Amino acid sequence: MHATNHPTEPLYITWVENEQSRQARWCAENNTSPPKRVMTSGDTLSADAAYRLVSQGTSLLWRGDFQNARQLLQALARRIDKKQDGGKKKHGQDHAASPLDAFNRHRLRQSQRTDLLNRLLIELDADAGIALRRAPDVREACLAALAMPGEPFVLSLRSLQGIIGAYEWRKKGVAVPGLAQPIHVHYGVYSPNRGEYLDLLAQAPLPTTELAFDIGTGSGVIAAMLAQRGVRRIIATDMDERALACARENMDLLGFSHIVQTQKADLFPEGRSPLIVCNPPWLPARPTTPIEHAIYDPGSRMLLGYLDGLASHLEPAGEGWLIMSDLAEHLGLRSPDFLPRAIAAAGLRVIGKLETRPRHPKAMDASDPLHAARSAETTALWRLAADK
Repeated sequence: MHATNHPTEPLYITWVENEQSRQARWCAENNTSPPKRVMTSGDTLSADAAYRLVSQGTSLLWRGDFQNARQLLQALARRIDKKQDGGKKKHGQDHAASPLDAFNRHRLRQSQRTDLLNRLLIELDADAGIALRRAPDVREACLAALAMPGEPFVLSLRSLQGIIGAYEWRKKGVAVPGLAQPIHVHYGVYSPNRGEYLDLLAQAPLPTTELAFDIGTGSGVIAAMLAQRGVRRIIATDMDERALACARENMDLLGFSHIVQTQKADLFPEGRSPLIVCNPPWLPARPTTPIEHAIYDPGSRMLLGYLDGLASHLEPAGEGWLIMSDLAEHLGLRSPDFLPRAIAAAGLRVIGKLETRPRHPKAMDASDPLHAARSAETTALWRLAADK
């Protein structure tokens, strides 16, 4: 349904209702195929019965009260979590597991949970109206998030809640120390809610105020901080049209649109710069949704692409800043010497390094399945130069 993430042919979901065959456009953020087994359901369906049905592969197209659907989704989540927690205890997970095993199991459970919860469906009309009792007006939120199909469509209630939540956060914005206005994050664009890496960006000594490249700009927060620090010209690149639109809007709101130029590019723009900054996804694993591309970088493609192309895009005596967490190393997804070897192999040398510890809640949560790795995590800004 998104301009950057839709199949060439629209997908349709079909079901039988009142002994008649019905269909509607299928809307899924990650372009998954529409469910094959669909039944209509409403307020008389118990949470236990709904859990049995979704566990057996049936999707439920909701025809009852909208708020009851929200409560049913919460009840399904509780049953799924209880089942998964019971499985962990039964098999003695995760105390003796290696960090990598714990990560793989965590991702599998996340995927299974998401799959089951996404089987509670909502139909919207062509204008994103919902013909259910006590249904909210979600038209503006859907218009901001989706390439509207111009016909009735069906999506999971969980996806719709994500769209509504993202729209509220977009209106409110994310406060960033040092910036005069919040960063407003569009649906499908990663939010700068890990403040520690931004602290490093504010502390690192600027090698120039003439020009900088911001590689993979996302919401534009790094470009905005560089502009706030006095860099007079910045080229911010991204491959995602939604990210570029988000970055442009934030530059307008902050008054930096005359300084920051956005450009669609796979990593580098043309030319050279005395400062090139990149905050690539930190974990070399497969994303399962488009938003996870900001977190997961299969095969470290973006990381290695940035390192391998950096020397040829740096001006003489220029610096490349790489902002990375070592969570992947603590999880066993990368070897401890992977990054130093990749830096050397790219013809680069380290001229400085700033480090900080995470402050986000998960790092402090001993019940988190990845707590051992998260509690040891360090985030660093590597200052790199081309090897002479």
